[in-house]
Amino acid sequence: MQRALGLLVRREHSRRELSRKLVARGLDAEEVAAAVDRLAEAGWQDDDRFAESLVRQRAMSGYGPFHIRAELGTHGLDSAQIEAAMDSFDGDWLENARDLARRRQGEDFAADPVRRRKAADLLARRGFPGDLIRQVTRLEDEW
Repeated sequence: MQRALGLLVRREHSRRELSRKLVARGLDAEEVAAAVDRLAEAGWQDDDRFAESLVRQRAMSGYGPFHIRAELGTHGLDSAQIEAAMDSFDGDWLENARDLARRRQGEDFAADPVRRRKAADLLARRGFPGDLIRQVTRLEDEW
């Protein structure tokens, strides 16, 4: 229980992630499951809170909704929890994508076809949807 609490004090963890880390440290799987259940009941561990936190962190780090959804899935969250976390994000995906493209390719990247392509490739790798990428990489006068 102390090891689990120590991990949760550092940052939020999903149930699956917390259990995996504790079992990897040599603890019994049944004891780990019981400890994680007690922590969840006490409010120390909450998958919904973890998911919302991860969405905010990744979005502010320049990742798009596709990447974030996939990462949430790797943490053992079901689709309803993932959708609720994504819906809780109150930021603007378009503005996040524009900021990322401008930081990496410069303010006037849309005027240069090579930098525009590089910006589109970056946004695609970071998990932004195609329609949003097209909006970001259009020439400024087309907005």
